[in-house]
Order: sequence, then C-alpha cells, then structure tokens
Amino acid sequence: MRFATLKDGSLDGRLVVVSHDGTRAAAVPHIAPCLLDALQRWDAVQPALQEVQDALDAGSAAGAIGFDPQACAAPLPRSPQWLDGSAFLNHGRLMEQAFNTPPIPDFDTVPVMYQGASDDFLGPHDDVPLPDEAHGIDFEGEYGVVCGAVPMGVSPEAALGCVRLVVQLNDWSLRALGPHEMKTGFGFLQAKPSTAFAPVAVTPDELGDAWQHGLVAMPLHVQWNGERFGEPDGREMNFHFGQLVAHAARTRRLSAGTIVGSGTVSNVARAAGSACIAERRVIEKIDEGAVRTGFMRFADRVRMQAMFPDGREGPFGAIEQRVVRG
Repeated sequence: MRFATLKDGSLDGRLVVVSHDGTRAAAVPHIAPCLLDALQRWDAVQPALQEVQDALDAGSAAGAIGFDPQACAAPLPRSPQWLDGSAFLNHGRLMEQAFNTPPIPDFDTVPVMYQGASDDFLGPHDDVPLPDEAHGIDFEGEYGVVCGAVPMGVSPEAALGCVRLVVQLNDWSLRALGPHEMKTGFGFLQAKPSTAFAPVAVTPDELGDAWQHGLVAMPLHVQWNGERFGEPDGREMNFHFGQLVAHAARTRRLSAGTIVGSGTVSNVARAAGSACIAERRVIEKIDEGAVRTGFMRFADRVRMQAMFPDGREGPFGAIEQRVVRG
C-alpha cells in the first residue's frame, strides 16, 4: 500500500491512500484520519486500507481525487520519535576523516544512532528556512522505516516484522555546527534542522525485490541545482533496518510511528557519487588534496528520488526543496 498526507491546517494532516500509478488518491477519514492513527491501530485498519488501495487501482474508489505531491506534508508531519543511524560504514569512515575525530569503538559491529527532532518534519516541496549560510548547509539523502509498536529487547529478525512502512528522506545538516556538538558527547541539536520526507510512504512489499531483508536495494538519485550529484545504492547498507530497530529498542520499547533512518546512503565506488556535500568534500580532500566544493547557499535547490534498479521511478516520489533565509 501507498500512503501520503495532505496539508489541511491540522498538526497531523489528512491521510490518503495513493494509487500505484501515482495519479489518484482517496481520503480515508472513516478508517483513520491521519497516518499516525493508522499505525497505532494497524492490525484493525489494515484490511480496510487495502480495500481502498485495490479500489483506487481498479478505478472504482469513491471520492477519488487527483494526487498532487505539491500539496503533501511529510507522510508523518510529526512522530513520537525520530532515530537516525549511520548504517553505511563507508560514509561514517569518511566523516571521521572530515571531522578529524577518533574512530568510534565497535563501529563495525554496533550501530551508531542519534535521536533527532520529530515535532516538525518538512514536506517534499517545502522551502527550508535556515538562519545563516555560514553554518554549512548540507543535504543528506537517506532511506528510513516507520515502525509499529516495538517491544523492548526485540531481536533483529523480530524487529523487521515491526516495520510497517518504508520512506525516503533528506536529513538536513549544518556542518559548521556539528563538530562542537559531536565533541560534547551529547549528540546533535543545533546541527540538525527539520528533516524532510518524500511524499509517499509505502509498505515493504511495494518495493518487490528491492526490499532485501531489511535493505532498500535502490539507487538514490540526487541533483543539486539541476546538476547530477550522485546515485548511491542502498544495497551497501552495512546494518539492515531490523538491526537498527533492535538497537534502538534494546533498553526501551518504541511507540507506533517511530521512524528509524539509515544515515546517508553511501557507496565505496567513487563513481556512484554522494548523497551529501560533506562526503564529496572529504573525498576531494583525500583524492585531490584540497576541497573544491562549497556548501549550499540561499536559493539553492536539491532534488532526490529513489529509482528501481531497472530504471523505473521509485514509489516514494521526489523531494524537491529550496533553501531560504529563515
């Protein structure tokens, strides 16, 4: 199934089911007014939501409307919790070089994760208001999962069974603020503005063979100001989403609607390009001896869209955003 949330002036927006061809949608207030409510009552509402999906695809859904990604908020405009990992070890090792930080203990065997703000997610076409270009404005293309209720101490395999939806996201970063916060040992705060999401959240089965035991095996195509920036593939993720969710739930249960991110999609092969500017900059420093690429400026734009390996557009839709002075 495919879901989106339309802006309606409320905090949680209006849940719609989206047709597989991406042209139509149907609101489902009689089933669940918002996506968070649906996640909290998933077992009870899933059959009825599937009936709406089937009717949409058959062209027989009552009250169907044209689907407009421009009218979308994030699939979850707010959630109980947002936890972001660093599951692509290639990216993590490059960032250690970029920030000149010592190697993280057990980095290869224990996932790294921080808790971000979950009260104000951005929609796929929302402008990104930020205070100062000098903060080092950077995009970060990622995949993520949205969970149902997760019990404390869950195993990685059981945690995969708690995954309800898969999402594509842009975890904005302010790189000039990051080093100080990392050295405090308390994690990110000011360095992490509101995260943005592609318009459509999908159940894992919608990915077909591209959902590989908790990995999103799809290239994420990133453009900056209309120019190709990279298309790193999610199949090189070193910890699958079951492992990330289990790590987060080791000492506490997770509420339905918790979102867990993969961290920046990153590939070992340089030809794949990057999904964030900081990674390109450190690669330039390593390979060429000097950094050539600056960070984003006001009015710059970024576009991200996952694609199936055969070249078809992915089910999430695109993130297309502009940075503006806040």
